[in-house]
Amino acid sequence: MKNIVITVITCLILISTIEVSSVWSNTKEDIDTVIGIDLGTTYSCVAVFKNSHVEIIENDQGNRITPSFVTFTSNGERLIGDAAKNLLVSNPQNTIFHIKRLIGREFDDPSIQQDVKYFPFSVVSKDNRPVVKVKIGSTEKLFTPEEISAMILGKMREIAETYLGKKVKNAVVTVPAYFNNAQRQATKDAGIIAGLNVVGIINEPTAAAIAYGLDRVRNEKGSHTVLVFDLGGGTFDVSLLILDDGTFEVVATNGNTHLGGEDFDLRVMEYFIELFKNKTGKNVRGHVHALQKLRREVEKAKRILSSEMETIIEIESFFHNEDFHQKLTRTKFEELNMDLFRSTLEPVEKALKDVDLKKSDINEIILVGGSTRIPKIRQIIKEYFDGKEPLRNINPDEAVAYGAAVQGGILSDEESTHDVLVLDVNPLTLGILVKDGLMSKIIPRNTVIPTKKTESFTTTADNQHTVGIQVFEGERPMAKDNHFLGKFDLTGIPPAPKDVPVIDVTFEIDVNGILK
Repeated sequence: MKNIVITVITCLILISTIEVSSVWSNTKEDIDTVIGIDLGTTYSCVAVFKNSHVEIIENDQGNRITPSFVTFTSNGERLIGDAAKNLLVSNPQNTIFHIKRLIGREFDDPSIQQDVKYFPFSVVSKDNRPVVKVKIGSTEKLFTPEEISAMILGKMREIAETYLGKKVKNAVVTVPAYFNNAQRQATKDAGIIAGLNVVGIINEPTAAAIAYGLDRVRNEKGSHTVLVFDLGGGTFDVSLLILDDGTFEVVATNGNTHLGGEDFDLRVMEYFIELFKNKTGKNVRGHVHALQKLRREVEKAKRILSSEMETIIEIESFFHNEDFHQKLTRTKFEELNMDLFRSTLEPVEKALKDVDLKKSDINEIILVGGSTRIPKIRQIIKEYFDGKEPLRNINPDEAVAYGAAVQGGILSDEESTHDVLVLDVNPLTLGILVKDGLMSKIIPRNTVIPTKKTESFTTTADNQHTVGIQVFEGERPMAKDNHFLGKFDLTGIPPAPKDVPVIDVTFEIDVNGILK
């Protein structure tokens, strides 16, 4: 019997970002100034490419990074950034932070359940999505992570508009390289809610590599293989890139979307909570005001320990008229977090293995994210790479926004970016559920995008008129162990014996990283 061919083109997924030359030629002329926004877990940063160079833009406090905090006062006023962070202790239930840890996730995700234990604000479930509940006066309001993120993005746009002296509509927004589909789409949605035209989503390590290599790829002959180690407040990425003749080509990426400075702080907080309980018999757990005082001081202590060997944490009237006075040494901080520090090496090893590179093949190691200031992190990386020193000449807080601004320059057709080409990859394998519960790969991870891939499937029963297609992303052999993206039913298959119909399933990822 002649095969019956049925073509299915899926259309549901935001995967990653790519920025290239000629594919943008029809749209560049319509794009005005494009700002670059690093939307971070703990801090955000905004930059713009103008007059052939990047400007990191200061906020109204004169700071080049802005806390990713939003607070709602009792009279309904909304504050964002430094002003919001300053109210963490006095208004903890209405001060929202680390929203990036919630965005694009389901409420029953184990990482969400772990995080909500330490948040002073209320996180509840709505259709199994986490939403933040705040009380303004006598009124309770619910906000999605996308809405809170939109407020932060709006603040960053406002900072840029004040500096530029004009309205800004277009932005490139960064995401962790290992963000999955839902997290990427939710970030883009946040930009739309903020009233931004998100002309590009760029992976954070890729942006950092641009910051490092913009001049190098133009002025130096030969290729350079660089590893970007991006450890921020809440996420961790590793990307391998080859820089050659104006081209930034990502060849592998890996990471952990739930690892960063916040986790290091929580380890120290847990240690002090138990210490205080043993010393005084008082359990501070569950007391939001005291915990936020401790959170604030632990973060300060962590920063001090990047340059000092010890520090004293002092909090007056910490809990039930008890003061808090404890020493924290760098050695103790490292001891409490050593397993987390060492866990960063596994994604490094996986990324190298994916492209058959040896440690000795890496020309430069670029450290990005505030957590890479931790001396033990730097030491672990140096030892892993057999004594090779990571680069210290880029600002780990600003590199991602810098690269995003360059990408904005590319998209707004800045003349000095015409020779720059950036090729990125999808971070996770895409596939569908097949017989015996397995996942059949259609687009493997680390595939350069844009791309279009087709795989053929068939029926498993005679005269089968409907086939259910379930789409997953991840690296596990069994589909159920991967992240479920969506499903749909293909109906109207003409009657035929099993194995006769040919069902072509096509995934096409466009220049923006959207599966069409």
